[in-house]
Amino acid sequence: MSTTNHIEETTGRADARPDARGMRFGIVVSEWNHRVTDALQQGAVDTLAACGAAESDVTVMTVPGSFELVFGASQFIRHAQVDAVIVLGCVIQGDTPHFTYVCQGVTQGVAELNATSDVPVIFGVLTTNDMEQALARAGGELGNKGSECALTAIKMVNFAWTFQKK
Repeated sequence: MSTTNHIEETTGRADARPDARGMRFGIVVSEWNHRVTDALQQGAVDTLAACGAAESDVTVMTVPGSFELVFGASQFIRHAQVDAVIVLGCVIQGDTPHFTYVCQGVTQGVAELNATSDVPVIFGVLTTNDMEQALARAGGELGNKGSECALTAIKMVNFAWTFQKK
């Protein structure tokens, strides 16, 4: 699926490509389940570029797992000049409660960063029952959630700028 078609499918409009020129993005990607997260990362980077973001305005960093995404995002907020942070990860249900703890921690951490910072943090963590479901959402039959997160990031930067420019 091309990035342009995905933008149209996601927004429902052919003219809905948001403008990312002049915006700076940090992307934090979990190395765990890299087959999925690499595809999410590519979808996000491709979509930001298709919307006009300069390559030099997109910084990608990796962390070992999804739980560490919150720390990675907080470092972008504190130490980098970014307008939005996108966190990308994949947690697949297993036989232990580990899935629940990781998902809750990341969700709460990202929510707290959004509540306490002027930099929007976009939640791009897939929480699926199996690898098949994850791959379907990472460029497969259900699109690419990384691409959707990039579109959300652009829209949230515009939202934030509305209040910051007053």
